[in-house]
Amino acid sequence: MRILHTMLRVGNLDKSIAFYTEVLGMKLLRRHDYPEGKFTLAFVGYDGEDRSAVIELTHNWGVEKYELGSGYGHIAIEVDDAYKACELVKQRGGKVVREAGPMKHGTTVLAFVEDPDGYKIEFIQKRG
Repeated sequence: MRILHTMLRVGNLDKSIAFYTEVLGMKLLRRHDYPEGKFTLAFVGYDGEDRSAVIELTHNWGVEKYELGSGYGHIAIEVDDAYKACELVKQRGGKVVREAGPMKHGTTVLAFVEDPDGYKIEFIQKRG
């Protein structure tokens, strides 16, 4: 068994695709409209779906915003340098909500950014 994808409902699909591809550097792997169901699915990731877990962006036509709820946490992405990753996000127009630095009760260097719908993405710096 393996994790295939994580699904996020998004209010503006083009804006979300731009964030994940242009700000975080993922690739748009596939996109398909389902007119009968009035929704579109787009899959983004750093590698192919056959080799890596990806993110499924689901846009239900006519819905512009979702309540995130209190159960959602975040998506974690390993980065070589969390400080540089935050600077790159800012340069590309993204929002850093927790600057890079050691975690409160440990030594792991991490940061948080936020996508256009308010979903949090954690950058965890590689050790060593």
